[in-house]
Formats: sequence, structure tokens, C-alpha cells
Amino acid sequence: MKILKYTLSFLFAAFLAACATNDDIFEVVENITAPSNINAVFSISQDNSGLVSITPNADGATSFDVFFGDSSGEYETAAIGETLSRIYAEGSYDVRIVAKSLSGETVEAIQPLVVSFRPPENLEVTISFDPTNNFLVNVTASADYATSFDVYFGDEVNEVATALMIDETVSNTYAAVGDYLIRVVALSGGEATLEYSETITILNPLLLPLDFEDPTLNYAFTDFGNVVSTVVANPDQSGVNTSATVGQSFKPVGAEVWGGSFLSLDEPIDFTSLQNIAVKVWSPVSGITVKLKLENATNPDIFAEVDLVNGLANEWETLTYDFSSADLSQEYHKVVIFFDFGNAGNDSTYYFDDINLAQSTGGTFEMFQNFEGLVPTFTDFGNIGATEVVSNPLIGGVNTTSNTAQFIKAAGAEVWGGTFFELNNQVIEFAGSKQLRLKSYSPVAGKVVKLKLENEDASITHEVDMLTTAVNAWEEITFDFIDAPNAQYNRVVVFYDFGNPGDDTVYYFDEMEVGEGGLVSTVPALMVENFDGTPPVFLAFGNIEDTTIEANPNASGINPTALSASQVKTAGSEVWAGAFFEVPTPLDFNSYNKISAMVYSPTAGAVVKLKLENADASIVYEVDVTSSVTDDWEELIYDFSAAPAADYTRIVFFFDFGNPGDGSNYYIDEIQLTN
Repeated sequence: MKILKYTLSFLFAAFLAACATNDDIFEVVENITAPSNINAVFSISQDNSGLVSITPNADGATSFDVFFGDSSGEYETAAIGETLSRIYAEGSYDVRIVAKSLSGETVEAIQPLVVSFRPPENLEVTISFDPTNNFLVNVTASADYATSFDVYFGDEVNEVATALMIDETVSNTYAAVGDYLIRVVALSGGEATLEYSETITILNPLLLPLDFEDPTLNYAFTDFGNVVSTVVANPDQSGVNTSATVGQSFKPVGAEVWGGSFLSLDEPIDFTSLQNIAVKVWSPVSGITVKLKLENATNPDIFAEVDLVNGLANEWETLTYDFSSADLSQEYHKVVIFFDFGNAGNDSTYYFDDINLAQSTGGTFEMFQNFEGLVPTFTDFGNIGATEVVSNPLIGGVNTTSNTAQFIKAAGAEVWGGTFFELNNQVIEFAGSKQLRLKSYSPVAGKVVKLKLENEDASITHEVDMLTTAVNAWEEITFDFIDAPNAQYNRVVVFYDFGNPGDDTVYYFDEMEVGEGGLVSTVPALMVENFDGTPPVFLAFGNIEDTTIEANPNASGINPTALSASQVKTAGSEVWAGAFFEVPTPLDFNSYNKISAMVYSPTAGAVVKLKLENADASIVYEVDVTSSVTDDWEELIYDFSAAPAADYTRIVFFFDFGNPGDGSNYYIDEIQLTN
């Protein structure tokens, strides 16, 4: 536009020069009229930005001074056809346009401008509770035509709004439980707003574990039988319980033999993973019955209870109550505790604390590596010496196996040096007891043994540290994986003397086990023989009758197959009498470590021995399992994980091993390789 301005000036000068006399010049200038029809075209953006485009117009004008009419007092000059831009707040303005003619004469006009913003639309608010803090709330919001939001959390008088910008989150931590009205106001930059409100309830639910340490929780005991329970300071912060506050139960003289107290939980106890409840108790005397009872919230006829006897006086101890035999399909909300159950009150005061789901103190474990059969591949890291399977350096005590894993933490090895191996066709997927244990041999006590589990891509891991306690002797160490995330773990990592550099110390570990139900096969069972096709050739020994294929004596339940192998242990036959058959290919103990078989016995308690042999019987291994069912099928599992490596092709079975024959008829079926 400046080019146009200069061009017009040049033309005007040339025009004047062409005039012959001054009179001509004055005549031309006098003929230039003043600007007229002054106006402006306003284009207002509809995105609530306040952007206005101003295009001034006039007849006979060569330029314009546009005064924007806002509080700044600013103006800009525009040439003919030029458009100016200005950001306005919402409101009404008088835009003053001063038009200039070629002769320099000016004429001005006022044109009103109204800037209004669209109100916010489609307001959406998300209020979420923090998963780890019951008092923390997060707020996000979005709305069409909104520029920002004001959030009122409703927990203060004369509350000042918290500003919330687009695509941001604001949070508030409430000081107490209760109902609060949250308001979110969407702002558009103008007067128009849009508001959303929602009442939230801040709860701090009473759940396990109950540790009596949270001042925001209402530990409202319901007492009965004249017993009184309250929350008090821990009178004996020592031993297994150094916490600040505990539950106190006072059983005064005259209190009923069944007197006690209970707390009502806000949610039922979740027995999905653990079926035991541990309670720390303190009693002035030992040998009293401490009953723990669980009840349904509304139906007192739905309950489960366990009695335990304390073993310590004037000292904290942990009692673990096994509820695995209870009907855990029911919901239990009430936790009831009775001290000295069965005896009337005698003014004794008892204390209890840390009521929580716990691991079983006993239970069975499943072996997943004992280094007697297929040797795993060790991967060492951190410059330790090579981990390998060697002969047991001290057969005896808790470990009488032949082979163990040797771990050398070589001089200069990293403080984090260790080794790992992967499970063969199995994974650890914790069930009822989230524990691992192993046998350990260390020349020094007090060394950290770290056990770590990883899933297939190491995206999920968990590790637990324990200390060696025995010197130059085998000990069993149990690792508590109660906090391990749910996953399928297939890598086991072992560290010795974690945190210290290597010094050439030699350690050993063996017989690694997982809590019952925690070992899961990753390959399906492989059928070896089900006697429904061409029968194998049986060879009997010990003066029993030949094994035959007969109709299933009870084709139902866990074994509905049509045919099974029948063996009569003839009266007077040897205590070791049995039969065998051979399979065409060696049993695959690279992929499997157990054999399952369906067995039908006329009596419970009969030893059913399963023996494996290689082709020339130079390598054999046998496992005994006792029947537990009478006149019905049951599945017996034979663990061959400790069997020496060999090509086993002969399967030998003995019924009621150790007793002479009495004419009883036994059946076997569905022989499978499994894990």
C-alpha cells in the first residue's frame, strides 16, 4: 500500500508541474472534494479470540487513520483498500475513522463495533479419585468455545477458584471424609459461561489390613458380653510389633465367656489369593484361646471361625488363622475377636493389631528345579564365576540330594552380580500361597540372598531379599512374594551377597519350590496310552494274572472312556507283583516331568507304584503314590523330575505294592506325560 501512496504523490506532483500557471494549480486543488460516505466493514472472528478485521471506506479519500476505540487510545493508518486487524475483549466500542483527501483535508466518522463471544457449549467434566489416596480428587474438563475453566472443590468457605486450562488437570486433597459439591465453570473470554456441578463423597473405607494407625478412620467397635474394646497407644513397642497404636480388649470380672468385639468392614474380605488371616496379639498369660470369627454383614448364620491358643505371655506374637476350609464363596464383613474364649472375665487386658490376609504358615510346595534331571542353562552376569551343577558338598540335614547348583561370586564381581535360568515348559503363576523357597548353603551368615522373578519380556518383575543364617550347613529359606504383581513368571534370578563386590566366596542352592498351585504347565499333557486303540503287549510277573483290556468299570466322572487296563492281583502273588508294557518312542522328559494316570482301586490306602526303565533296564526310576478313593476313579500324579536322564521306554506298574495278592481287581487308564 505504501507503493500506491508514493505513486499517487508522484502523479499528483507531475500533474501540478504540467499546469502552466499557479492559477491552474489552485484551480485543480480547489476542485478536489472532501472525503464523504465514510464507513468501515467489520469482520468479527467467531472463535472467541476477539479478532476483528477493519476495512475503512470513503469517497474521495486517499488514506485513513483508524482509532480503535479501546482503552489503549491507539490508532493505525490504512491506505485505500487496506484491512487492519485488532484483538478486542468482549464489549461495545466506538471506532473513529479519519479519512484524508488528496489535498490533505480530513473528515471523520464514528462507527459502533459490538464484540460478543459465543457462550461455551458441550461442557464435559471428568472427576476421578486417585487409586492410592482416598482423599485426592483429579478434575479435567473440555468445552467448545471455552478458553479456560474455574474449578471450585467445595471444601472452603469463600473459596477462590482454581484455574484449569485446556488439556490440563487440577487436583485437590480433602482434609476429611464427607460430601463435597464440585463446580466447574467454563469461561469463553466474555460474560457468557457454562457450569457443571457434581456432589462427590470422600470415603476412607475400613478395610483389611486393620492397623489402627489412620486417624481419619472410624474404628467403631461393637462390643458384646460386657467386653470393651478401644484404640490405644501400644503399651509394648517391641518384638514383632513396634507400631504406635493398637486395639485394646478389656474383659472385666463378670464378662461372659463368649464376650468379644467386632469391626464392620466397608467391603467384604477378598480371599481370592490368600485364605489366612494373621493377627498380632498380646496377652498377660499364655495358653488362652483367641477366637477369630468372620460374619456376613446381614446374615449372622453365615460365618466362619477358627480357634488358636497363644504361646507367649507379656509379649507380642503373630497368630495365623487358616480359613481355607471355610465357605469362601460367601461375603464376610465383620471381623470378631474373642480373648480367653470359654472363660468368664477376670479384669484382664489384651491387645491386638495388624489384622490382615496372610500367607499360609504350612501348606505344600511344588518343586520346579532340583538339578537332578534336566540341567537348566545358566546365564551369569556381573562378572561372577560360572554357575554350574555339581555334587552336593554336604549331603545331610535338610538336603540329601545328590546334585546342587554352585554359585561363585568371583573376586571383582559386581555388587549386583548373579545368575538366572528359565523354566522349561512351565511358568510360576502364584495361587494360594505366594511363596518361594530354596535350600541354601553359605560359608557365612548374614549374606543377602536375593531371589527375583521375571516374566517373558522382563516387563513385570519382583524380587525379595532374605539373609543366610547357617554357616557351612544347608538351610531352607522362604521368600514371601505376597506383593508380587500377577503375572506368568518364567525366569528365576539368584543373587548371593547382593550389595557387595565379589570375594571368591562359593555358595550353593538347591530344591527350588513354589507354593501349592503356583506352578503352571505351558504345554498340554501328552497321552502315552489310553487303551482305546491297539492294546500294548503286557508282561506280568510275580505270579499274577495277565493284564487285560476290559470295559471301564465306571465310565463316568473324571474317566468316561470306554476301555481300561485290568489287573487282578492273584491271591498268593508276590508283594512285588506287577506288569509292564513298552512304548515305541522314549518318554519326553525334556518337555515334561510328571506322569498322570487314572487309577481305580477297590480299597483306599493301597500303594500304586509306577516304575520307568530304559531298554536294557540299566537305568530305572520309580515313584510311589497311595490311592485315596474306594471303588472309583482318581487321578494319581507321579513326579519324575528327579529321574536320571535316560531314554525310558518301559512302563511298569504295581498295585498294592508291599502286600501279597488277595484277588483284588485294579484298573489303570489315561497314562499321560504332564507338568
